[in-house]
Amino acid sequence: MSAQPLLDVRDLKVHFRTRGRTVRAVDGVSFDIAPGEVLGLVGESGCGKSTVGRALTQLERATAGQALFEGQDILSMSRRQFLPLRRHIQMIFQDPYASLNPRLTVAQTLSEPLFIHKIARSRKDAQARIAETLDLVGLGPEAMTRYPHEFSGGQRQRIGIARVMILEPKLVIADEAVSALDVSIQAQVLNLIKKLQRDSGMAMLFISHDLGVVRHISDRVAVMSAGKIVETGDKSAIFEAPQDAYTRRLLDSIPRIMPLKETS
Repeated sequence: MSAQPLLDVRDLKVHFRTRGRTVRAVDGVSFDIAPGEVLGLVGESGCGKSTVGRALTQLERATAGQALFEGQDILSMSRRQFLPLRRHIQMIFQDPYASLNPRLTVAQTLSEPLFIHKIARSRKDAQARIAETLDLVGLGPEAMTRYPHEFSGGQRQRIGIARVMILEPKLVIADEAVSALDVSIQAQVLNLIKKLQRDSGMAMLFISHDLGVVRHISDRVAVMSAGKIVETGDKSAIFEAPQDAYTRRLLDSIPRIMPLKETS
């Protein structure tokens, strides 16, 4: 991997004012992601991990800190300045239905970013790219003319993934990308994400509360608690020899099936 990080986050803070008090949702988070690397960001619900992802895509405004993407501080940019980089920094959302416009067909949903970022030269070019991308995520060209409500949850998430992959991003932020799906579908979608990441060489920040999912997909893991990262390390080090007490408690909370003792 390159010595130069693709993304270098330094002392990121996201604070909210509510009912006369300050909520420190993210309170001084630092990490980096190399090109082609998957960093798993794991922690309990409410720890601030999703807010990190939303700040990096400017869905939430950062209170302080830097996030250097290829050397450019994306946190200091206006939304207009950030627009050209949106092609390269994409997000897979937790709820595939809420993230899709119910009034648009799949073809309309996928063609929109192609024309916004001036990737497609014509409608014919866009249709060809859409068909290719739908095939990539396991959906046929017949999906183009259908609407979100006509698909299952797993299929809708595949459409969301297609919307991301059609732009050929350098960094994908996956925020609880499989947690809203049925257990029987989670593994299929997770394996799809892993294959697309490996084949494309894109980097990924994979945000999840599920340690098993994070272990399956990540190269390195950052553990977050109460707005701060308490431990970062290679996947094997985090899962086999955690240093922080919170990480150990988190690992101890994973359900385990204990073998039954034999009776004489």
